[in-house]
Amino acid sequence: MSVHLSRRELLASTGLACGAALAGHLPEAAAQPARANEKLFRYSLNTSTIREQKLGIVREVEVASQAGYDAIEPWMGTLDEYVKGGGSLKDLRKRIADSGLTVESAIGFAQWIVNDDEARKNGLEQARRDMDTLAQIGGKRIAAPPVGAHDKPGPDLPTAAARYRTLLELGNQMGIIPQAEVWGFSKTLSRLAETVYVAVASGHPQACVLPDVYHLHKGDSGFQSLKLLSGVAVQVFHLNDYPADPPRETINDSHRVYPGDGVAPLVPMLRDLRLAGFRGVLSLELFNRDYWKQDPLVVAKTGLEKMRTVVAKSLEA
Repeated sequence: MSVHLSRRELLASTGLACGAALAGHLPEAAAQPARANEKLFRYSLNTSTIREQKLGIVREVEVASQAGYDAIEPWMGTLDEYVKGGGSLKDLRKRIADSGLTVESAIGFAQWIVNDDEARKNGLEQARRDMDTLAQIGGKRIAAPPVGAHDKPGPDLPTAAARYRTLLELGNQMGIIPQAEVWGFSKTLSRLAETVYVAVASGHPQACVLPDVYHLHKGDSGFQSLKLLSGVAVQVFHLNDYPADPPRETINDSHRVYPGDGVAPLVPMLRDLRLAGFRGVLSLELFNRDYWKQDPLVVAKTGLEKMRTVVAKSLEA
């Protein structure tokens, strides 16, 4: 399957990797001093960071707010459990807003990319339900990982791009932007370059990618190419860190650590993102079993403090 782009669509989609990146490296832009007190980014708590404490979405909102975050990135399964338990999405939306938070993104697992036609149809229906739920609480975006094509051969990249466009068109109807997510361990879209191709080749003006420090390392994408992406291409970035050991081949999600506690080149990476025009959301996504045993509020506060410390260092770089 091929994706045919009109001139208008091509210009819109190539802005993912060009426009703001070029602007960010103009001499006058580079000459602007970075002010440490300038709030360039918003900070979000991905609830994976405290998920095994089994708090439920209401308490997760309280933790994110009390810890000082700007936003929360919930998991769709937790939202579904809330509704099944009799919770009101209207009430939850008000609770989130009253807590001073926004829902910049959410984590879903709809099988939008798979080759099996029936499974993909069901996946799009799940995506519709997820987006409807998310819209009702004021959500803006949802992760679109290559689930279902992560453990078996998936489509070629042009076909994946066409399927991502279908998901984006659904997102237009629902008022939610699906973000093509890099999964470093996956057989499909394991590398940033592949995921960016899918976004660009979709030809859709709302196409964007969702990178993650751990997944860029796990999939051997490296970090240098982030400077090529504009602020349109990356609207949310999953921030975390990883240790030197275990090696990339055997490292897994549970080895993620607080930003700055590992060996990832976070300072130059954040500098490059900023110079490329990124002014979006940094969302703390961890799956550390030791953190899951601790007080969730302490974990959330520690994570935010460490994110801010790394960002401050990047502004001086």
